Amino acid sequence: MSDFFRITALDAHYGDFQALYGLNLHLEPGEVVAIIGANGAGKTTLMRSVSGLLRNRAEAVRWKGREIGALRADQVAALGIALVPEGRQLFPSLSVEENLLIGGQLGRKGPWNLRRLYDLFPILEERRAVPATALSGGQQQMVAIGRALMSNPELIMMDEISLGLAPVIIRQIYEALPGIVGEGMAAIIVEQDISKALSVSRRLYCLQEGRVSLEGASETVSRDEIARAYFGV
Repeated sequence: MSDFFRITALDAHYGDFQALYGLNLHLEPGEVVAIIGANGAGKTTLMRSVSGLLRNRAEAVRWKGREIGALRADQVAALGIALVPEGRQLFPSLSVEENLLIGGQLGRKGPWNLRRLYDLFPILEERRAVPATALSGGQQQMVAIGRALMSNPELIMMDEISLGLAPVIIRQIYEALPGIVGEGMAAIIVEQDISKALSVSRRLYCLQEGRVSLEGASETVSRDEIARAYFGV
């Protein structure tokens, strides 16, 4: 196991409420890992903890040998970890292209730029001058993914990227994933659609009431194991 990315005994709280209990998780360079679990299982809290939106003990999250659990979100992003947040959280006063350019403000070197994003999602080039929140839900999700890619991350985390989208849009986004992670970028994908999660990931973790209830290889873990871990039965 490399020291590329590792979470060790991660707890997370919102005031007096504890949302995560002693989570352990790791990721290898270029690996795609899926996080599944029911609503309230702790998936988004995990993403917030890694990205610096929810601060923690420094040693709880390690990135390439460095303790980053106590860093601010902007510091985490500067190290090469990007989050596509649940609900997209685009800037409503800015155009599609302006939202995308914000992702490039860190100045990290890498393969992603506006031209490549527009090749990946051609509809965004057609609508680049439109306010981002005037787009359809699926197009807004493409902008959120593109904004994260513009930071040229080594790890991209996508939180519920298919939530509330039409099946045809979900298919388009998942068809784009190989082009996103095909050059060695690692990814953590939070997904309620278990079939989608299994189809794109190498390994998966199932969360249940803030704890890891199952870890395994996506191609070998059984649906019965997932059901037991998902519902705690």
